[in-house]
Amino acid sequence: VFGSILSPLLVFAVLLPAVAYQSTQPFDCNDVYTSGSGHDGVYTIYPAGPTSGLQVYCDMGRDDTEAAEKWTVIQRRMDGTVNFFRKWEHYKSGFGFANGEYWLGLETMHLLTKGKAYELRVDMEDFEGQKVYAHYASFSVGPESDGYRLSVGTFVKGAAGDSLNIHNGQKFTTFDRDEDTHGSNCAVICFGGFWFAGCFNANPNGVYIWGPSPQYKGIHWSTFKGLEYSLKTLVMKIRPVAA
Repeated sequence: VFGSILSPLLVFAVLLPAVAYQSTQPFDCNDVYTSGSGHDGVYTIYPAGPTSGLQVYCDMGRDDTEAAEKWTVIQRRMDGTVNFFRKWEHYKSGFGFANGEYWLGLETMHLLTKGKAYELRVDMEDFEGQKVYAHYASFSVGPESDGYRLSVGTFVKGAAGDSLNIHNGQKFTTFDRDEDTHGSNCAVICFGGFWFAGCFNANPNGVYIWGPSPQYKGIHWSTFKGLEYSLKTLVMKIRPVAA
């Protein structure tokens, strides 16, 4: 008698917290914001499922219309404290620190952009204090089986200009996995992995150098400061496309 009464109750008590736990795990920073956390900072997201949380920086700032931004930061350079001249496996899984310089990871980018439609914004600043950005209508990363191929939509706006045009449709290249269209390995030439063509107009993951630099050596966005000036900061971030 007791078993017939308690068993359904026990099953309900066990299942209910599990369902509630899974339903509250944020997929990205947009979900973090929706759950009530509206401040910039480091949060845990779960694009690979409820048992695979990872830390990310969420930019909850305001845009020109005073609407909440809800950006998930996927890459950030700011002070040169993290080495970006790394192997394929590092770029795949991610590295660095969410409260500083980091690369979120190609597999995580793929999972995010497979699950939702995103737009991209790239914020940057030079050493003279000039801040600009580039905004793209869409951003997605394909599976590892296709080299984590990049897909970037139309350049929407931004004084930084469009430096990703030649990178659209390219596979990712690291010094130990060459998938660019150059005769050599662009990651070796540029000291960092990226979606290189032959080689680049944008090099967010190059060596951190202060200001003027040799060509191809530094953090470059060619339509902003050319290829002989290394930027102070560069941040790539994504948010879901508004319905």
